[in-house]
Amino acid sequence: MRIRKYDFDFSRRKMMQNVAAGLGGGVLAPVWPTIAATGEVSKAYPDEVTSIEVNTKGKVKVGDTITAANVEYVKHLLDPIFFEQISKHGRKVKIRAPTKNMTELFPHAYMEATLKNYGKAKFDATGNVVEAATGDPWIGGNPFPDIKTGDEGIANLTLSWGRHDMSQYAVRDFDVNPDGSPAYTYDFFWTELNTTARTGKDKYFQGKKDMLRYQSVFFTSPQEQAGASFLVPWYYDQRKFPEIYGYLPQFRRVRQFPANQRFEPLVPGITLFLSDAWAAGDPMRTWGNTKIVGREPHLAALGGNFRGEEHPNWENSSRHGGAKGQTFMDYTMELVPECVVIESEPTGYPRAPVGKKKIWVDVRNAMVIAYITYDRRGAIWKQVDPAFGPQVQGKFVNKDETGHPNWSWTSVHIHDIQSNRMSLLNHVKQISGGYSSNYYNPDEKAVYEKFCTQSAIARLGTV
Repeated sequence: MRIRKYDFDFSRRKMMQNVAAGLGGGVLAPVWPTIAATGEVSKAYPDEVTSIEVNTKGKVKVGDTITAANVEYVKHLLDPIFFEQISKHGRKVKIRAPTKNMTELFPHAYMEATLKNYGKAKFDATGNVVEAATGDPWIGGNPFPDIKTGDEGIANLTLSWGRHDMSQYAVRDFDVNPDGSPAYTYDFFWTELNTTARTGKDKYFQGKKDMLRYQSVFFTSPQEQAGASFLVPWYYDQRKFPEIYGYLPQFRRVRQFPANQRFEPLVPGITLFLSDAWAAGDPMRTWGNTKIVGREPHLAALGGNFRGEEHPNWENSSRHGGAKGQTFMDYTMELVPECVVIESEPTGYPRAPVGKKKIWVDVRNAMVIAYITYDRRGAIWKQVDPAFGPQVQGKFVNKDETGHPNWSWTSVHIHDIQSNRMSLLNHVKQISGGYSSNYYNPDEKAVYEKFCTQSAIARLGTV
């Protein structure tokens, strides 16, 4: 007989004590020193938060499928919309063994920078993240790997969304009507070019220390939306609102949109807002009352969701659930031992329809694994449910420029639970127009000139 050293609720109590004391992650040992020493986190946690079988007292094990029949056993590991999707709308998820190798939770260069720069960040007097020794903009990787406050958690998400200096995502979006029927299918190309908080050899892109990133999105299909383009240059100062420029082919000109456009659909039928990006789509100091409200284990879609071997364009084409069996993509999920749960309010947007957001952040890599918003009345509104992981499936490996597997988001559900509209975003290899996903380009100036200026979005709109 094995005598348990820790009772079943030991982790829950210790995590809540850490919240009250303002401490970082870990139950038996601090998370990031454990990662640095061993490359994984098993010694930081007891079995109850590293084994789904122990956590559910034997009711669920690796290889099982969660359905309405057994979802009650994992209710405490899901956001409320996810629980409703399974219990009422026919969603199913398969459980896999947890990721142990921390290199599978980051792009290689980003993890190296996080380890190298550990302990070198601070908030300055303006509330912006700087390198403590110099006061200059952040130098790459997660500035606060051991998250102790809500601001630290949001900063990790905000400064480098995709964890690459440059990312270009070919996205195929399938929108689903409330009755479960297909609504729209869009192809769009999303570009992120960081000018600071970089991991590469160039500390700043073109010396732009006052900027954080240039972000653009360009629709290529269907024909009636092809050419619609948006550009959002971000200042490094997180108190400043980014401008939003848009090119709409029917008007044949670039126009500037108000800040509240961040809370509107980009095109008809889609549930994605600019504000939703990475759960940190707005400058962090335009939100406030940010705080950690909990630490807990959670289920997340990490490795095992990339479709590079089974589909030539990487699409997740397996669907189920909803009124017509097409509302949800097949997902594989695993137990994450500890998340920080962060709440924040849009204090800089008095006319925003969002009243609050709630984010579950994996303490191991500081990435969002679940995100919901509430409307101004306090009612739950929308869920953003992402899958992340290395681009590996079977014998297929999409490698980066150094020979390591690329790492990125794989797919996303964005569910407006109030209207029951769903957007299914697939991170694919290529979209119409020949635009391909890419996470490295030695000529970043060419990327900037083609996708990240006002004249660029006008040219893209007329192609």
